Amino acid sequence: MNTRGLRSQLKDSVPVSGLCPQGQYGIQDSLRSGFTSVKNELLPSHPLELSEKNFQLNQERMNYSTLRNIQGLHAPLKLQMEYRAARQIQRLPFLQSSNLALDTLRGGDESIGFEDILNDPAQSEMMGEPHMMVEYKLGLL
Repeated sequence: MNTRGLRSQLKDSVPVSGLCPQGQYGIQDSLRSGFTSVKNELLPSHPLELSEKNFQLNQERMNYSTLRNIQGLHAPLKLQMEYRAARQIQRLPFLQSSNLALDTLRGGDESIGFEDILNDPAQSEMMGEPHMMVEYKLGLL
């Protein structure tokens, strides 16, 4: 019997602790952070899955490296500042943000992807009482 293969299968299916946001009493606060999914707390089962999750990050690093080699250090720093400024533009905490400015900077406004069709913000599970969500965001609770 190949125990090495069995051991690697068991290791990949063990949940990682600390990924679930904990509330004030040590349990997950579903009202503020939405429902949890056991699938999100598991380790990736295949190296390609991890690569696909980090595709955007790896693509940005490669673009920054190429930009630095061609135009110098100032070009990726300026681009990072623009990305950071576009990420800070958000709606109220109880509304889903479209991040249109960030998508435009990254060039994602020119293509239609799978998430554009099936990721309808009106069907989002993250909806709460507006006044309480704003108070929580501002730290008044």
